[in-house]
Amino acid sequence: MAPAAPRRPTPRGPDEEGVLPAPRDRRGLRTGYTTGACAAAATRAAARWLASGVRPRTVAIPLPAGSVVEFPVSFAERAGAVAVCGVIKDAGDDPDVTHGAEVRSQVRWRADGAIRLHAGEGVGTVTLQGLGLEVGGPAINPVPRQMIAAAVEAERPEPGRGADVTISIPGGAALATRTLNGRLGIVGGLSILGTTGIVRPYSTASWRASVLQAVDVAAAGAVAHVILSTGGRSERFARALLPQEPQLAFVEMGEFTGHALRRCAHHGITQVTLAGMVGKFSKIAAGHLMTHVAGNQVDPGFLAELAAESGAAPELVAAIAAANTARHAQELVQAARLPGWFDRLAGRVVAQAARVVGPGTAVTAFCFDFDGRLLGRAPR
Repeated sequence: MAPAAPRRPTPRGPDEEGVLPAPRDRRGLRTGYTTGACAAAATRAAARWLASGVRPRTVAIPLPAGSVVEFPVSFAERAGAVAVCGVIKDAGDDPDVTHGAEVRSQVRWRADGAIRLHAGEGVGTVTLQGLGLEVGGPAINPVPRQMIAAAVEAERPEPGRGADVTISIPGGAALATRTLNGRLGIVGGLSILGTTGIVRPYSTASWRASVLQAVDVAAAGAVAHVILSTGGRSERFARALLPQEPQLAFVEMGEFTGHALRRCAHHGITQVTLAGMVGKFSKIAAGHLMTHVAGNQVDPGFLAELAAESGAAPELVAAIAAANTARHAQELVQAARLPGWFDRLAGRVVAQAARVVGPGTAVTAFCFDFDGRLLGRAPR
């Protein structure tokens, strides 16, 4: 069957099922949808076609952010027991390298109940440790994996039916050359990403301004203790650890560590806590207060020095020095049960932050793993 002409979502109000179009943010910029959301939508469309025999024109899926979104099906092809559907990635007003790319999903039922994910054309394969994904497997991150599995489960014709799902992005290998995937050991294409399903458009200037404004609002609310997180997950983990702190106290600073710290000092905030995971903390601890992935890189040699100071054996120090990512270093440290390394990393974060805020502000740091467990803190 010939592919349908690609169509992009058009703004409209919610229908009776609560389906929403891509919203706009507070600055009027249109948000978009992640490759993970597109992959899940394409998977649900293909699975529905196999289960019902009716080719879908649109498909609605729930997003982790809480809304239900309807996607036009831009490509549809079926050959017997295999169906392939595609969804055009709409990144809204964000300058995303994958904006306009088509994310396709091929679905074939399995009798054993397993849901197996595969990398098709334009989707990368993981070749190095440290990404939290199986080496040799498709570069599909955990939340998109959950969304794809949920799409299959919602459409399977009977309980216990599994599926082979192959995600592809035509032209994705060329697009991947404009990313850092190769440096991270992801070869052959793009990663399937997303934790909320939504892409929020931020220019660097507007993102920085929003961080500073959040600190301003906290100060205006007489908040004495501000918790600066490097991302949404670390903020959630910090909220769980500090439930007594008011909502205004939590600021997602992203990559703007130095800017956020200086703003806290400007307002006379008496206590600042930094919450993050190993990747961003490794950069801050080394003195890089702008932590964008495309800018300052993690220095495995610095992490190896921390290991040596923590009493690591020479073999472990060498392994950490050769680590592919900060997460890889974390895995090595945890496997070796090296005591004190995470506390030492948090201590370096505190030292760097203290240099910025000065003696009038006490600094604390919490280092979490990817499941929210507290790995290290400073001061003890």
